[in-house]
Amino acid sequence: MTALASSGAGHDEQLELNAGRLRARAEQASEIAVSGASVVIAAAQGKTDATGLSESVAALSHVTLLAPERIFELVDVTTTETANVQASTTEVDRVAAEQAAVAQASAEAAAAEAASAEAAAAEAASAEAAAAEAEVADAVSAAPARPSAPADLNAAQQIARQLMANQYGWGDDQFGCLVSLWDKESGWNVNAYNASSGATGIPQALPGNKMASAGADWQTNPATQITWGLGYIASRYSTPCAAWDKSEASGWY
Repeated sequence: MTALASSGAGHDEQLELNAGRLRARAEQASEIAVSGASVVIAAAQGKTDATGLSESVAALSHVTLLAPERIFELVDVTTTETANVQASTTEVDRVAAEQAAVAQASAEAAAAEAASAEAAAAEAASAEAAAAEAEVADAVSAAPARPSAPADLNAAQQIARQLMANQYGWGDDQFGCLVSLWDKESGWNVNAYNASSGATGIPQALPGNKMASAGADWQTNPATQITWGLGYIASRYSTPCAAWDKSEASGWY
């Protein structure tokens, strides 16, 4: 520059102009490098180490104090560091995205498995309920028909209805079986007697004097005969309807 300056006064002005242009280009390059690096540093937060890049940016913050040659050197370093940090950040993002995809696929598979298990459980419960309903239906259809109690009761039947409710807790469903049973056995006749077997009275006790355990007036008192007959049914068959089933099956009880 000194040699050029010595060749003429106009050359000093030209050199000064060129030096100004060089600094302007250096400062512009610095501004571009710092701007790009700042974006990359922000994106790298919590993902990768951007210390070297940050130091380069800090050095360029004093651009007005640096020679153009030094500025260009720092710009080159900053550009290289920016590329390295950006590549590292991109890799971290890729791994994170891949892990997220795996986690999502695992969650979706678990949800599908849970839904399948729930559907299978619901199907099993439905099948079990259907089987239970069918079993109940079969039991109902297989159960023997139970006779109903008559609308008009004679005196002996009224006594029986009251005794069985008070002493055994049996309701009208059992009473209907009892009425049909003793209709078949004796017609509810206190004096009924089977000459071929010796069965006696309303419950057709065999022999008849068994009914003495219920009272000395067993031969004439329907309440005594009924009391003994209900006790016999309870001890032997548990309920009048069970005794009725036995009678229907074998002809006696």
